[in-house]
Amino acid sequence: MRRGRAGGWVYAVLVGLVASSLFPLYWSFVVSTRDNAAIGETSPLLLPGGHLFDNIQRVFATVDFWLAIGNSLIVATTVMVSNVVLSSFAGFAFARLRFRGRNTLFFIVVGSAMVPAQLGVVPLYLVVSDFGWYGRLEAVIVPALVSAFGVFWMRQACEGSIDQDLVDAATVDGASILRTFWHVAVPAIRPQATVLAMVTFLGAWNDYFWPLVVLDPAQTPTVQVVLSQLASGYFTDYALMLTGATLGVLPVIILFLLLGRNLVRSISTGLTRA
Repeated sequence: MRRGRAGGWVYAVLVGLVASSLFPLYWSFVVSTRDNAAIGETSPLLLPGGHLFDNIQRVFATVDFWLAIGNSLIVATTVMVSNVVLSSFAGFAFARLRFRGRNTLFFIVVGSAMVPAQLGVVPLYLVVSDFGWYGRLEAVIVPALVSAFGVFWMRQACEGSIDQDLVDAATVDGASILRTFWHVAVPAIRPQATVLAMVTFLGAWNDYFWPLVVLDPAQTPTVQVVLSQLASGYFTDYALMLTGATLGVLPVIILFLLLGRNLVRSISTGLTRA
């Protein structure tokens, strides 16, 4: 079949979308290299200044940013790994294993995602307090070890990428469920698992409300909590605040650069099957 080639207007639209998406990040970086006097100028800030390292020193002098980054990395990495592993196991079981009540259990899991998270704040807070986890990272990690979205996502991935005949053949050959999962399922769902890892890490890294409720801002802060501290005060120090925001987004950018290829591969695979 003859493939149509994209015209110049298509590339122009794509470039415009990319530019509009990256401009807020670039503008935050530009502001982080200036001082507040330059921010008040009427001319737009388009070029970086020379105050970046001074602003970085002020950020680390104002809040314990290293501690916040370490806590956020521990929380986001643990939640990411647990979600990928547990959701992959559950998705494989719901998609390719035959057991009684499979569809009912899956509908219960998916239905739990429809309950607003705000309704569970008070009961979850009481549970966390009873376990003695207030002010500890376990209060943020344990409730997010697996998500209904992750189970649904990996179940759809297993249904679309794993042939039932391969699972049946492995069972006939005497392979255990774990061996079948490792040798048959994992290679097939790796791109979708990478997407889930990125989405989960981003959600855990950017979470603000729950860590603010159950963590001690002085002992176990996260990045988003200390960024809110930078924004508090009698006046808003935009240079200080956006310097912290720029530092806080760097781990997410690094993760995207490392896993972006698998993200594109997953999207391309989905479009091809569609």
